[in-house]
Amino acid sequence: MPERVHHFQGQSFHELRRSCLRRGALFKDPLFPATAQSLFYKREPPPGLTWKRPREICKDPRLFVDGISTRDLHQGSLGNCWMVAAISCLSSEPSLWKKVIPHHVDQEWNPKHLDLYAGIFHFRFWRLGRWTDVVVDDRLPVSADGVLLFCRSATPREFWSALLEKAYAKLNGCYEALEGGNTTEALIDFTGGVSEPLSLDRAALVLHSDQRRAFFQTLAKAHERKALITCSIRPAEGEAVESVMDCGLVRGHAYGVTAVRKVRMGETAAAGWTSRLFMVRMRNPWGTTHWTGAWSQGSQQWQQMSRAEREKTGLIVRDVGEFWMDFEDFCHYFTDVVVCRLVERSLLWPRSHWMEVRRYGEWAQAPVAAGAPPTADVHGNHAPSPGKINTRPGVTEQRGNRKEARLGESQQKKGGEGGKYKRDKAVRKVKKKDEDDGGEPGGWEAQMDKRSRCGGCINHRDTFLHNPQFMFDVSGKEQEVLICLQQEDRRIRRKDGGGENLPIGFEVLKVEANRCSRVQCVVEQAASSVYMDSRSVTLRGALAPGRYVVLPTTFLPGVTGRFLLRLFCHARVRLRELREDLPSPSIFQCFLPQHTLVTTVHLRRASGLSSPKQTAPDVYAVVQCENDSIRSHVFEAEGNPEFNLRAVFYRRYPDTPISIELWSRGRLWDRVLGEARLQTAESDRSRSHVMDLRGGQSRSGCRGCVYVETSSSACLTDL
Repeated sequence: MPERVHHFQGQSFHELRRSCLRRGALFKDPLFPATAQSLFYKREPPPGLTWKRPREICKDPRLFVDGISTRDLHQGSLGNCWMVAAISCLSSEPSLWKKVIPHHVDQEWNPKHLDLYAGIFHFRFWRLGRWTDVVVDDRLPVSADGVLLFCRSATPREFWSALLEKAYAKLNGCYEALEGGNTTEALIDFTGGVSEPLSLDRAALVLHSDQRRAFFQTLAKAHERKALITCSIRPAEGEAVESVMDCGLVRGHAYGVTAVRKVRMGETAAAGWTSRLFMVRMRNPWGTTHWTGAWSQGSQQWQQMSRAEREKTGLIVRDVGEFWMDFEDFCHYFTDVVVCRLVERSLLWPRSHWMEVRRYGEWAQAPVAAGAPPTADVHGNHAPSPGKINTRPGVTEQRGNRKEARLGESQQKKGGEGGKYKRDKAVRKVKKKDEDDGGEPGGWEAQMDKRSRCGGCINHRDTFLHNPQFMFDVSGKEQEVLICLQQEDRRIRRKDGGGENLPIGFEVLKVEANRCSRVQCVVEQAASSVYMDSRSVTLRGALAPGRYVVLPTTFLPGVTGRFLLRLFCHARVRLRELREDLPSPSIFQCFLPQHTLVTTVHLRRASGLSSPKQTAPDVYAVVQCENDSIRSHVFEAEGNPEFNLRAVFYRRYPDTPISIELWSRGRLWDRVLGEARLQTAESDRSRSHVMDLRGGQSRSGCRGCVYVETSSSACLTDL
C-alpha cells in the first residue's frame, strides 16, 4: 500500500500544471520567487546573477540525458557537499531516485509537444515520517558567465540535479540554508531510511587485520543490501575544515562509497601484490579526484594491470570523481562512516529484515491554567550543543560540510565517560547561571510542573522522568533492536535567526514486567544514546527478554519540539506511549476499595532447587499479589536460576501477603517446587529477603530458597 504524500505549502503539482496549461503560461512559483530572498539570507548575490529557464540556457534541454548517474552531479559555489554526496549515492539505485523524482517520464521535456510543457517540476523528500511533495518552477540562478551558479550536470543540457537542488533549497527555506550540514540528514530525507553513524578506531583497524576484515565485512554486507554509505575525515584540533591533506583527501568533506570489493588477484600476485585485495571505491562530490596514494589515477598499481584484468576483477571507475583505495589506507585516513539502511514497509517483508514501528511525540511544557503566569522557557537555540560547529557568516569560498567533521565525535565517547563528563559539566554551567541570575539552585528542577513533557537528559534527576515515555516488550529470546530518534527540521528557520538543531538523545530503561503506567523511578538503564545536535540519533544493540521504556529527551529541560521515534526489530514489537501515572481501573473495580499501597518486587534468584545427584528441573516463577500475577520465562535444567524478575503491584489490601511460587515444567503437567510468602509494610522503603521454600518438593528434602527485594510506598506515584 503506497504511503500518503503531503503537499508542501499546500501546492499540488498536478493542479498547478493543469492551470498553467489552460492559461498557456509557464509556471512562476509565488512561494519561492526568482529573487534574492530565495538565494541568501546573510550575503548579497554575486554581480551579474540572473534567473533563466533551461530553454534560455541551451537549445534542447532535458531532465535526463542517458539516464541518471553520479557524473550528473557537480557541486557549485554552495557549501552543500553533504547533500551532493547523498544524491550521488541515490543516483546509483533506480528504486530510490524514482521515489525522489516521481513520474520522471511525464516530467521530461517533449520536443514534439512543447505545448504540454508548463515550466513546473516536483520532487519528494522524506520528512519526519512522511513523503513531502515539493513543487518548483524551472527558473535557475545563473552566474555572469552564463553557468549555473549551483549544482549542475557535466552535460550542459541536463537539469535534473539543478532542479532537485532547487526543490531541496525551497524545502529548507533558501539556497544558503543548505550551507553546512551532515550527510546523515540528507540520506534520511532522500530515502526514508535509518542512518547509523560509525566511528572508526583507526589505530586498532590499522594494527589488527582481524578487526579490519570484520569492519570490511560489515561495510560489504551493508552495500550488498543496498545501504548507502558515506564517509569523512574529522579535522583534529587546530586543523581547518576543507583543508587538503598531503595524500589529496579533504578534511571535513563528505565522500560517497560506491563499491566495496574483495578481489582475488590470481596470477598477478606474482607481481608483488597479495593474493587478495580489499578495496573500496570512493567518489568526491566536487567531481574531481584528489587521492594521490596507492591505486590513485596513474599510480604504478594500475600500470601493472591490463584493462581486461580490471574489468575481470571489477576494479573499474564509472564516473568523474571516482577513485579506488586499498581498505587499509581507507581505515588509516577516514574517521567517520555513515551507513543509511533502507527500510520498506511491506506485509511481505522477509523476517530477516527489520520490521518497523513508529510513534510521534512532543516535548511540551505543562498546560497553563487560565490567568496563570507563563512558566520559564529555555529556547532551543540557547541550549549548549555538544559537537556543534557554527558556520561563519559571509564566507562563500568554502564549499564543504562544516558539520560533517564532527558528526562522529560523540560516538567515540559512547563507551567511555567523556560524553557523560561533558554533559555533567554543561549541566553544572547552566545551574551556576541560574544562581548568578538570582534564581534558586537547580532553577528548572524547582520550577517544572510534573505535567510537563520536556524534562531534559538523565543528569536532571528531578525532571528527567517528565519526558515522554514509550513502552515495548522483547519476548522469547535476546533480540537486536535499532532505535532512531528524529526531531523536526529547523533549517527553514535560519532566515529568521534560528534553525539550529536541538541536542537530543534517549535512554532505554528496563522496567517491571507488568508495568502499564509511567515510570516513576529509574531502576535499571538498559541502553543510552549519545546526545547530539543532529536531526537524527540512532542506537543499535541487543536486549534481553523483558519490558522496556524509551525516553526521548532534549539535552536541557524546558526545550520544546516535535519528534518521531522509530524502533526496528526482526520480531514484531508493539510500541505505545505511557500517558497515565497510574494504571487505568476497569469498570469492574468501581465498587472495590481504592489503592493504598504500591509495592515493587524484585525476584533476583533461587538456589538449592536440586541435589547434586538429581537432574536440575526446568523451572519458572510466578509472583502473585491479590488478583495480579506475573510469570517468568522457563529456565531449562537450572537448579540455581537467576530470575531477575521485577513486578509492580498496586494494592487495595496491604495486609494480604505476596506469594512467590516456583514451578517445575513437566511433559504432561507442571508441579510446584515450593512457595514463599512475604509481608510488606508501608514503612519498607527498601528491604531484602532470603526466604525458604515451603511445600512442594521441599517436603522430600530439597531445601530451596529465594532472594527477593521489595520496596513499598503509600504514595502511588513514588515507585
